[in-house]
Amino acid sequence: MEKNIHEDCGVALIRLLKPLEYYQQKYGTWRWALNKLYLMMEKEHNRGQEGAGIAGVKLESEPGHEYMFRERAEGKDAITEIFGNVHRDYDDYTKEQVHDVDFAKANLPFACELYMGHLRYSTTGKRGLSYVHPFLRRNNWRAKNLCMCGNFNMTNVEEIFEQLTEQGQHPRIYSDTYILLELMGHRLDREVERNFIDAQKLGLTKRDITKYIEDHVKMSNVLKTSMKDFDGGYVICGLTGSGEMFSMRDPWGIRPAFYYKNDEMVVLASERPVLQTTFDLECDDIQELQPGQALIVNKAGEFNLRQIMPQKGDSACSFERIYFSRGSDRDIYKERKKLGEQLTQPILKAVDGDIDHTVFSYIPNTAEVAYYGMLDGFKNYLNEEKIQQIQALDHRPTYDELKAILHNFVRSEKVAWKDIKLRTFITEGDARNDLASHVYDVTYESVEPYKDNLVIIDDSIVRGTTLKESILRILDRLHPKKIVVVSSAPQIRYPDYYGIDMPRLEEFCVFRATIELIKDRGMLKLIEETYHNCKREVAKPKGEEILNQVQEIYKPFTVEEINHKIVEMLRPEGMKTPVELVYQSIEGLHKAIPEHKGDWYFTGNYPTPGGMRLVNQAFINFVENVFQKEAKF
Repeated sequence: MEKNIHEDCGVALIRLLKPLEYYQQKYGTWRWALNKLYLMMEKEHNRGQEGAGIAGVKLESEPGHEYMFRERAEGKDAITEIFGNVHRDYDDYTKEQVHDVDFAKANLPFACELYMGHLRYSTTGKRGLSYVHPFLRRNNWRAKNLCMCGNFNMTNVEEIFEQLTEQGQHPRIYSDTYILLELMGHRLDREVERNFIDAQKLGLTKRDITKYIEDHVKMSNVLKTSMKDFDGGYVICGLTGSGEMFSMRDPWGIRPAFYYKNDEMVVLASERPVLQTTFDLECDDIQELQPGQALIVNKAGEFNLRQIMPQKGDSACSFERIYFSRGSDRDIYKERKKLGEQLTQPILKAVDGDIDHTVFSYIPNTAEVAYYGMLDGFKNYLNEEKIQQIQALDHRPTYDELKAILHNFVRSEKVAWKDIKLRTFITEGDARNDLASHVYDVTYESVEPYKDNLVIIDDSIVRGTTLKESILRILDRLHPKKIVVVSSAPQIRYPDYYGIDMPRLEEFCVFRATIELIKDRGMLKLIEETYHNCKREVAKPKGEEILNQVQEIYKPFTVEEINHKIVEMLRPEGMKTPVELVYQSIEGLHKAIPEHKGDWYFTGNYPTPGGMRLVNQAFINFVENVFQKEAKF
């Protein structure tokens, strides 16, 4: 897959349930949790390389001393920079002082019991340190301080923005993160004020009121009133200055979150292997946060799971399983292998059943697991063929006969190698395209020229840019009889609006190919009708069912017809080798990944009204900004 397709973010939370002295005595350092946070974030580095940030809260701090800390940085080396800065703060003290728990709690930054980490990929195009999580809302009341981060993308920001302004608020920045921070902060203020009134009724005064508030804040109230109107995919995490920790998952279950609890800690991360590796856990030790559910740990360290919103759907993102999440997860590994294995029959058809003259390989590196599954499928196929050949013999086979039958095997090679990273400062079209063709290299003479087919699998084909600019060009140098490019995912036809950087229809090679087929066959009226239908959908009032009208443009064409047009569009000029595309079927996707039903990338069946509204708007934008420049209605 093209590496400029980005998943939104990764999150990490740690709440210590014992005093820092406990970890100093058992693990040799009070920084045990801080070190674990570093490991968790490094293990989630795949989820965000544009920036990172951490936050921490001290549970007991005297007035006039800082109790809430934050450190952020931009760039792929942000994690190293952040933790380097934290540890450099300790250089001003002696080793004895840094090692002393009491001194650390009183004087050192990030000597905390609560930690939060975040890794960022932007899905909005907005850059700069001010957009890097965690976000922080300050107040002189500890309980009103809020630090928040998340893996999310909200589809109805405009609607929520209007709600805030109607309340009299004046958000500084128009973005889902800032708006969510201000909305949740506003509800946290109300929760604190509710407890303030209750404390007064009990006759409490001054510091006793403050203590009562901090002991009685209910984050479930804040979340229920903050999140009820949001549409999107999200895992929201937060810390308050008084020691509350929380994480909530969207009610459709789109974005993932996993947690673990014992008597020492509560931890949460975006991916299960992160917790397994960091804390030496078994797979079954770890639980998944359920749709609409929140994990909450209060100031006293009491752990609760609360159903903040009723589950609205069963739409866990299948693309997480295919591409974004770490393949070291037990279930994801099996699913990716199954995706590859299921493609045996369509690949056989593409090579006319000629396994003897076919070499199998993969596009490094994310397609490797699907490749192993593809090999398993063909090994099983050949084993069945061998059994049938032996059974068909009418005599006891000779050694040479058996050798001839058993000698048939799957030919696999590492044909493609990821060689260089194209630097963004090279922007000139021809120069950039020439360099892009060298991003990959090939193993020469791994294929017998003009005799061997080459089957090469990728996890998905999105824009087709890498195929056109690099992969097909470089594979053509091997002069195979035929190149079969296999996608372990189905055709990606629709944008994502829940945290993955796929916002525009015209970016997808499947969509572009379909539009070209419509032009070729004189069916422009279909585009005009779809455009007007999309306009009607986006004009519907809130609460009325919205349909995805973009689905109509694909109905006249088979997958094979679209595949053929994609090849025609992506074939580099001068390439001689025949090329065929093989995609996973929707049925195959559901069979391999049965528990993750979020397939809107492939089917257009968005789980939320916001997704439906935005895909119709995407087609309107395409017609008005791109298509009308080429063909007038």
